[in-house]
Amino acid sequence: MSTQPVIKVVFVPDTRPENSQSDTLFYHSDRKLQWSDFQAAPPSRPKSGAVSYSSFAYEGGSIRKKDTLYINLTLQVFHIKSASWVTPPVQDDYGLAHEQLHFDITWLVALRFRKKVTQMELTADDYDSMIQYEYIESFREMNRLQEAYDRETNHGINHFVQYQWQQAIADSLRAL
Repeated sequence: MSTQPVIKVVFVPDTRPENSQSDTLFYHSDRKLQWSDFQAAPPSRPKSGAVSYSSFAYEGGSIRKKDTLYINLTLQVFHIKSASWVTPPVQDDYGLAHEQLHFDITWLVALRFRKKVTQMELTADDYDSMIQYEYIESFREMNRLQEAYDRETNHGINHFVQYQWQQAIADSLRAL
C-alpha cells in the first residue's frame, strides 16, 4: 500500500526580460504601461476612450521525488499590445494611469490566485483539476473587478472614485 505523497507547490518567478518586438508585455512592477503599448486601431464608435487587454495564465508541471510531489508553476500576467487601443482625447497621463490600474488589477488577482493555490490542501489524484478550478474562479474575479472598476469610475471620468480605486488596489497589493 503506497502512501499519499507530500505535495509542495512552488511558484517560480517569471523573469523573462522585456522584448520590445513582442506583442505581449509581461507584468513587471517597475515597467509601467506606455501609450506605445496600445497598438490596435480603435473601433469606429468606441464606448470608451481606451481599452487595455490584460490577462493572466499559469504554466508548469510536476515531478515526484521519493515521498514528495513538487508542483512547479509560473504565473504569467500580460498585456496584449495588438488588442489594446486608445483614442486621442484620453491619451494623457491620467488616462494612462487608468489603464495601468487595469493591469495592476490583473496582477492583484494573479497574486491572490497564487496565494490560494499555495494554501490549498491538494491531493495527488486531483491537484491539476483543483488548481484549474481555482484559476477559473480567479479569472471570473478578475473580470468582475475590471467591470466594477470601469463602472464605478465611469471609465476614469470620476476622478475621486478613480483615486479610491488606486488606493484600494495599492493597499491590496501591499497586503499580499
